[in-house]
Amino acid sequence: MSYSGIAIGFIVAASALLSGCAVNRATASVEPSARLGDIRSVHIVRLPADERKINQLIADRLGQMGLVATTGDDKRRNVDAIVTYLDRWYWDITMYMIELTIVVRNPSDDFPVATGNSLHTSLTRKSPPEMVDEVLTNIWKEVKK
Repeated sequence: MSYSGIAIGFIVAASALLSGCAVNRATASVEPSARLGDIRSVHIVRLPADERKINQLIADRLGQMGLVATTGDDKRRNVDAIVTYLDRWYWDITMYMIELTIVVRNPSDDFPVATGNSLHTSLTRKSPPEMVDEVLTNIWKEVKK
């Protein structure tokens, strides 16, 4: 085998290995009957194990979007929507949030009316505030006025 054949083989193998590290996904789905444009107040339910205050990041971003946002350990019923979330973290030289899922729920029955997800592996990683922004922007971009 020639040196150029070895070099090409090495490049192909390296590309295959590195491409697996550069994964990102940002999705959102909203129930057709959902009226996200009517939501004025939300309550973000804090995960008991959340020591990174992702609930507060979500509340802050929703506040910037013009909503009245509260957060705590309980599910309040005197709001237009309840927001739950799940954050996953991964170690790759440093800890980083690899995935964030946010669910907007009807407060009367907990029915999920909208769900957004953001996944960024090491090479495309984003900060927690950037991931919160990405998910919430994708959920609310389809708002019917």
